[in-house]
Amino acid sequence: MKGFGSSTDPIGQNTIKLISNVGFSVFVFSVLIITIIAATYQPPDPWESSRALSRVFTEVQNATFQMDNSVVKTGEDIGMVAVSPAASPAAAPVAQTDPLIEKSGEKVMNLSMDTGGCDDTSYVNCSEPGVLRAIKKFNGKRFKSIVFLEYQTPVNGSNTNECDVTWRFRNKKEKSWRKYRDFRRFRIGCGENCTYIVVGAKGWHSGINAKRPRSQLNATRKGNKSKVSPSFNDDQINDTIAVIGSGSAFRNGKYLYYSRGGDYCKNMNHYIWSLLCALGEAQYLNRTFVMDLSICLASKHSLSNKDEEGKDFRFYFDFEHLKETASIVEESEFLKDWKKWEKSHKKKIPVRKVVDYKITPMQLMKDKSTIIWRQFNKPEPENYWYRVCESQSANYIKRPWGSLWKSKRLMNIVSEISGQMDWDFDAVHVIRGEKAQNKAMWPHLNEDTSPESLVAKLQGVVQPWRNLYIATNEPYYNYFDRLRSHYKVHLLDDYKELWGNKSEWYNETTVLNGGRPIPFDGYMRAEVDTEVLYRAKTRVETFNNLTKDCKDGINSC
Repeated sequence: MKGFGSSTDPIGQNTIKLISNVGFSVFVFSVLIITIIAATYQPPDPWESSRALSRVFTEVQNATFQMDNSVVKTGEDIGMVAVSPAASPAAAPVAQTDPLIEKSGEKVMNLSMDTGGCDDTSYVNCSEPGVLRAIKKFNGKRFKSIVFLEYQTPVNGSNTNECDVTWRFRNKKEKSWRKYRDFRRFRIGCGENCTYIVVGAKGWHSGINAKRPRSQLNATRKGNKSKVSPSFNDDQINDTIAVIGSGSAFRNGKYLYYSRGGDYCKNMNHYIWSLLCALGEAQYLNRTFVMDLSICLASKHSLSNKDEEGKDFRFYFDFEHLKETASIVEESEFLKDWKKWEKSHKKKIPVRKVVDYKITPMQLMKDKSTIIWRQFNKPEPENYWYRVCESQSANYIKRPWGSLWKSKRLMNIVSEISGQMDWDFDAVHVIRGEKAQNKAMWPHLNEDTSPESLVAKLQGVVQPWRNLYIATNEPYYNYFDRLRSHYKVHLLDDYKELWGNKSEWYNETTVLNGGRPIPFDGYMRAEVDTEVLYRAKTRVETFNNLTKDCKDGINSC
């Protein structure tokens, strides 16, 4: 026993010594840590502002959204808000946003906001540069399909933390330089580092305090002094008819004049094809084209189902852009100056009359006459303008498609419709009308565009409850009701107020028409439908998507 005990004593002593050394090291290290903390710790200043103290006890970390209990939500307005998985519910409570979406234009869109450490934003100075920066940042994130061009300085909204601002923009899918206008109301809050952020924004044309007054237009009806209801002129439109000028200016010009031919009262596609031929010849000959602004709307497009004469070119197309890209003179001004010259001068204007379209532009290239007058007096189809551009002439005459744009007034309606859907919609083009009834040419079209077929085919392409715009020539408004169980359906007739008798379009076109109101006809509807369709995020066409029938009838695919 004695031998055994003596052999283990050194081991026990060494163990005790090791434990003592480790414990002493831990003690020394702990003292060192406590000393460093004591040396660097600074207690809060007892005179610190109540704002800072409030921040210490109330700041919420990782909050991605803020609740606004002042807004009453309804079933049709509330949308689900996706919360980032990075914000753990165990780490901090996550507040919900207020994603109020009102189709009437009261659409509230929210960005994430951290209000910790900011001054009270119950009052916002809207003219501060930081407010506009916040609005620009919000718009850039929210509207990916819009190019923002010009902003005006924000002004006060209805409440002290709201600002109204107007801007010019264009849609990225529109290649023209034309500008459109929107004005919206924003609710301003405070973000990190006490910078302004947008915490809520209402919808299209909601910022009425930022709507700049436009010059009012008045016109009188022929035969009486009754005034057209006041209108506001779009300062982006210039429909004025240029005057040639003095007699010498008229005499020194070179003109190409087309008399009215068989194209008159044909469908609008025919009219466009012929007009662009005439403009192309004028450019080739380096002459000014004499243009008749009075056109005939074919029965295919009119509401009366009859040909309607006396329609103004400017109702349908952008006359300002045409003037800027092509050398033209309005026919009545041209004839007036021509008559004035003939009365005041013994020597008549040199005129070359061309009675056959087979006389080519190449043959007229060296003609020195002041006026080349093409006359289309033969029976159809020999009297169509576009015949001038056939055969060998097609190698020389280039139709100036870029000169012909749709009317800015109609495009304003397109922007209104797209804006009211907040530029976030899909669209389907449903061609029916006469084609659906013509079984010989389109045997499956009627069935393939039936409400049941539309529901089945669109569900595989368009997400449920998206805004779905239907561009169609189907005359029955309720034809698409079955789609309303799956989508937020929009039809052109849902926006009748945009061309009603209190609209800007109505008042401006009435003034343009000498005080006489004009109807919103079938061709105008087709133009608006087409342009809204082009702006959709997902576009479904009748042919290729909805039916296997050929676009131009059997055996034309």
